[in-house]
Formats: sequence, C-alpha cells, structure tokens
Amino acid sequence: MASVPADATAPYGDAVEARFPAPSMVYNTPGLQASRTTFTTQDEIHTWLRDQAAALSRSVGIKAAVLSIGASQQGQPLEALVLTRGTGTDPAALQATGRPTVLLIGQQHGDEPAGSEALLVIARELAQGLLQPLLERINVVIVPRANPDGADRGDPLTAGGQDLNRDHLLLDTPEAQALARLTRDYRPTVVLDAHEYTVLGPYLQKFNAVEKFDALLQYSTTVNLPEFLTKADEEWYRRPLLAALKGQGLSSEWYHTTSADMADRKISMGGPEPVTIRNVEGLKNSVSLAVETRGAGIGRLHIQRRVHTHVTAITSVLGSTAQRASELGQLRPYLEKEVSAQACKGQSIVEAANTPAQYDLQMLDPVTGGDKTVTVDWESALALRTLKSRVRPCGYWLSESSKTAIERLRLHGIQVFRVLEQSALLGDIYRETSRAGSAQQAMQGSLAGSQPLIKTEVTLVRGVIDAPAGSYYVPLNQPLANLAIAALEPDTQSSFFANHLINELASAARVMSEPSLKTEELP
Repeated sequence: MASVPADATAPYGDAVEARFPAPSMVYNTPGLQASRTTFTTQDEIHTWLRDQAAALSRSVGIKAAVLSIGASQQGQPLEALVLTRGTGTDPAALQATGRPTVLLIGQQHGDEPAGSEALLVIARELAQGLLQPLLERINVVIVPRANPDGADRGDPLTAGGQDLNRDHLLLDTPEAQALARLTRDYRPTVVLDAHEYTVLGPYLQKFNAVEKFDALLQYSTTVNLPEFLTKADEEWYRRPLLAALKGQGLSSEWYHTTSADMADRKISMGGPEPVTIRNVEGLKNSVSLAVETRGAGIGRLHIQRRVHTHVTAITSVLGSTAQRASELGQLRPYLEKEVSAQACKGQSIVEAANTPAQYDLQMLDPVTGGDKTVTVDWESALALRTLKSRVRPCGYWLSESSKTAIERLRLHGIQVFRVLEQSALLGDIYRETSRAGSAQQAMQGSLAGSQPLIKTEVTLVRGVIDAPAGSYYVPLNQPLANLAIAALEPDTQSSFFANHLINELASAARVMSEPSLKTEELP
C-alpha cells in the first residue's frame, strides 16, 4: 500500500482548503486512523469483511458471506460481501427473495481510496448499524476494492497497466472478468461505482481555477438504452441523491473531465463508449451510477469529507432502492421484454458522440478560494449525437474460430447457440472500405503492451451466409441484445473486432431474417 504522509502539504492555499471543512461525523476504518500514512490494506479489508459477516450472522433471519470472486493480476484476492434476508447468499437465494439487489464497487482506480474506505463504513452500518433495516427491502453486494494491485502502488491502473474501468466490455483483465461473473450471476438491479476525480491537473493551467464540487455524478449515457431506464436513473436516483448531498452541505455537479491539451477549453461529461461499468451495466438493464468525490491527486487531504460524501451518496442510493423496491421489481422484466422484442425491427445506433454546448462551470479561484465562473466548451452526454446507425438485425453469426469472443459474450451472460447442422442464412456481410491503426488510450496514455486498435470503415453487402456446423448464433431476441450490438458491430473503437477478439471481418455477419437453425444453447 503506497504511503501518503498524514501531514502532506495542501496543493493549494488556505483559502481553498477552508472551503472543505471536515464533517462532524468521524469515520473509523483501519485506513482512516489519524496516525496512519497508508489507507486500509487488503489484509485489513479481508478481516473487516469477515468481522461484518460474523456480526450479521448473529442477527435473526439475516445471512451474510464473504465471497472469493477472483484474483488480481498479482494474485491478490478479490472479495465481495453479500448481505441478505434470504435463505442463503448464493445467486438463486437472492433472486428468490424478490427484492432488488444493489452492487457497490470501490477503487477500480488504485489512487482513489475514499470509495473503498466508505464501503467499509457502509458494510459495518448494514451489518450492525443504522442501515441494517434496509435489508428488509433489499439485498446488498459490496466489493470494496476492485484493483488491489493499483491500490498498493497508489496507481490508477492495474499491475498490467490497464485502466480497469475501460475494460468492462472486452473483459481482458482478471479483475473485470471477476466483476462480470458477479453481475452475471447476481444480476443486480442497481450498480454504484465509487470513484474520485482529479482536483487540479490541467484545470489550473487551462482555467487558472480549482475544481470545487464534493461529488460529480453520472448515470449510464450510452446508446440504445431503454428510455424508461434513463428516467429511473434520473427521477428515482439522481434527484434524491442531489437532495441528500445538499442536506449535508455537500456540493455536486455532472461528472466531467478535461483533456491535457492546454489550447482547448473543452470539458466533457463521461462519454457514450460502452466500456465503463456505468455504461455496460446500463446495457444489462441495471440502474447504474458513478459517484466521484473530490480526491484524486491530493493524498489524505479532506479524507473524512471525501468519505462522508461517498457514505451520503451510497446511503441515498440504498434508501432509494428500498423505497422503490416494488417498482424496481417490475422494471427489470419490463426492460428485458422491451429489449428482446426489438430484434429484426427498426434501427440500432452503432456509434455516437457527446453534443457540444456552452456551459458556465463553477470553479474556485486558487488564491482567494472564492467561486469563479468559467465558460467552457461543454461536451454533453445527456443528448448524444448519432454518428452511425443501422437496421437492427435478428442476430449475429460468428465463425467457429471466434471462441475467445464467444467466451467473453457468455461471461457477460449473453445467450449463445452452437450451430449443429450446416445452414444458409440471409444476412449482411461486412466489407471493409478503409482501415487504420491507433494506440489504445487509457486514462493516462497508451495501455501497456496493447495491440493497436483496428479502425475500420465498412459497408454492408446483402447475401447468403454459409453457417457450418460448429459455428455460432447470437440472437437479439434476448435481454442483453444491446450489449451484443456494442460488442459485435466491428467499426467502433470498443468492438471485439477493433480490439482483436475477433480476428477477421469474415468471422462475423449480421443475420437479417429469423433463421431456421438446428442449434444447442451453450451452457
């Protein structure tokens, strides 16, 4: 665990620091002790989770367990705490309760510790504190630290140099695979991803200003989301969350970042790429939220306030889920039916971009600490621009050689069938019209050891697809159809083809009429 001096000098003056007083509540986790120079270690998290499970098991009718969900690239355990009033803690038992399940994830980026510390607080409050009554209405699964290797180094990336929060479609890392298995099996209704955002960095150079908000918030903003899911994100979750933060004297804004280019004045909300857990879980028909506190790059400064912000936000989300438990029980079946019914019909968006606008962003003067309004070129994710759309197919055919792609689709929970007898399908074949390569970009530069992205442009050619025995069919009359589209349309930077999980354009095709196939579903 990287050492952060407890008395580290503030990266700005007293006037700015005074804008962020500590809360009246003092949080006590191993990593929040006043004398500590490190945050909670992985061993301490392990012990803490088991202590909460043991405490909860003494409560009548409540079950708790610590699950081993995988291992990091350096072999550190990835663990989840399950809390429920079901008959057990396995996925079937949680489903049988009829209650919505909330998944809470912390520290995908290793230099963002406040979310992890806050989730330890939340675990204790659910096990033996004021939040325990919520378990009458909801189930909760907590992964306090998704990237332990990065946390040890105080580094945002994994041990292999990957940005974990850009790997939730491809699933190249064991950490992302562990989270995918967890969401596939437990099928959470609500997912909250706890992060921290950069306070200074290019903001100081570009705008001579410091970021001011205690929390930046955003829900799923990718393409092809059901309209009612976005309404639930906004009305059932974000609005109560804003009120909860305000009630604690905490400020908030939409999530945003800026580029390293000192010449532009661009500020972008989180984008539409289906790669973050926020967007991928939306494509799995879950309410999905990212909460980012004001902390990356400032060590232990304001740590109690940062943890308090996360605890306030997470408590709001848990409370909203309990309050809306009945409606949420109807939401998932409705969304799954709606998505499944769209196969062979209408249009699906293949690629989109944020919409440019002007925005008056509130920041802080680095000298006086006063509010400073900065007019920026704002890239909004709330109204995406469609760059490319196509008629929605009935499904996708994949060649027998596409085994890696098939494994990743199934890891997501996407239904896949193996073709048992050679057949002919009516479909659209991808024909390449141009190609280029580019380095894959993480949050801080090119990914270590990654192959260049294949940037291809294609045209569609209607024809007969030869589907030999042993090849695969991915139907779109299934709940995760929109996730399959994100993975399998080849001409986007996040697709399986662009990232070498499918090696040839000829290995995939769009099936344009309901096929008559002899198949078996892969288990």
